[in-house]
Amino acid sequence: MKSLHLAGVDDAPKLLPLVAGFHQEMGFGTSAEHQELAVSPLLEGSPHGAIWMVGLRRAPVGYVTVTFGWSIEYGGLDAIVDELYIRPAVRGRGMGHDALDGIAKALRDAGVRALHLEVRRSDERAQAFYARARFKPRDDYMFMSRVL
Repeated sequence: MKSLHLAGVDDAPKLLPLVAGFHQEMGFGTSAEHQELAVSPLLEGSPHGAIWMVGLRRAPVGYVTVTFGWSIEYGGLDAIVDELYIRPAVRGRGMGHDALDGIAKALRDAGVRALHLEVRRSDERAQAFYARARFKPRDDYMFMSRVL
């Protein structure tokens, strides 16, 4: 996909407003400082994750954040789609699907064994979107979190 690129430090001015839009839409209640502190290490090359910008480099319309872990069940490196955001005005044009597909292929080629995500149980539209991107719910499993 030509309109997908790995984000770096120079992308921060275009990325941070997108992160703010996503966090506002989701009701996360994070501050601009929190958002900047959370994405900066990934833009600086942290091995714990990466951010891809969606759209033209000079005018991105979204982003996908992926974080990395290790799974004995899946036999090695796995990844989580931590955030995926496409500006509301351009949703429904296939850019999110293309981005997920391109990232999944790149991660597979890099040795990642599984790609996971979480989605609100009440968000049927998002569930249908992720199903079209070949994500499947795991019966009897529920993603759980403990804030530290």
